[in-house]
Amino acid sequence: MTTPHSHGDHRHSAGLLLHLSGPLQSWGERSRFTQRDTARFPTRSGLIGLLAAALGRRRGQPVDDLARLSLTVRVDRPGVLLRDYHTVGGGLPAKATVTTAEGGKRKAEAATLVSDRYYLADAAFTAALTSDDTALLHQCAEALRSPTWPLYLGRRSCPPTPPLLIGDRPVAQPLTHLVHLPLAAPPPRDPKEAAEPIAFYSDQPLDTLALHSHPAPVGAHGGRIPTGEITDDPVDLAPHRRAYRARPLYQRTLALPAHQHAGYGADYLQALAAYLHQHVADFDQEAVTP
Repeated sequence: MTTPHSHGDHRHSAGLLLHLSGPLQSWGERSRFTQRDTARFPTRSGLIGLLAAALGRRRGQPVDDLARLSLTVRVDRPGVLLRDYHTVGGGLPAKATVTTAEGGKRKAEAATLVSDRYYLADAAFTAALTSDDTALLHQCAEALRSPTWPLYLGRRSCPPTPPLLIGDRPVAQPLTHLVHLPLAAPPPRDPKEAAEPIAFYSDQPLDTLALHSHPAPVGAHGGRIPTGEITDDPVDLAPHRRAYRARPLYQRTLALPAHQHAGYGADYLQALAAYLHQHVADFDQEAVTP
């Protein structure tokens, strides 16, 4: 399977833009048994799984085409890390308790399984999925507008807040729009204060982000070299043989202007609709209704 970062460049001509927000999100990175973690931003495996659900692909079916999409995430609101103390199986008759790996039942004194499950509360992200395969992008856009199965932000208990798909079709220069789209975040309380820098994460170098009139980037390297690795590139999503490979993680932080911070709810939707109307040649503005 060819992975996007093996190409060494993601100056793709087209892409999909997604608004990823909801009361809770959870993007598992190293989850094992009773410890279910979340990354601080949407993962490749999580978004490829979301597309697979929209397209109606069952677990175990190939996702090689989806895995060739490149992902860049903008952190509009990082959210708050929330820990859920989760119990399963307590107070039930023996036959209704959790089944063990050997197919039996746990003893009464050990029937309750305790796990820690982590979520991002009140987070919001804007993501660009880019490719030169415009046919695949159109297929994914159609599936996101009318998904086969319910979509969720990492876990089934985390439904997305609409609109999920920004616009109604793939757009040209998706990374330029990713920088300039309204932020689902409040402006500084004091108009004289600068807004908090905005983080971008990608599977490709970020030194080519279109800045135009924006201030110089904050942080080292300008996104030219990876800051680390993350194991979220899916090899196989079948339930009993899930496998992921590590991929480089590129990060860049930009000081976006305060007026780009559109706030919450209706205020954000109105700013987004105005942006789409302004760039009607790229977007279908009817896809967002304040």
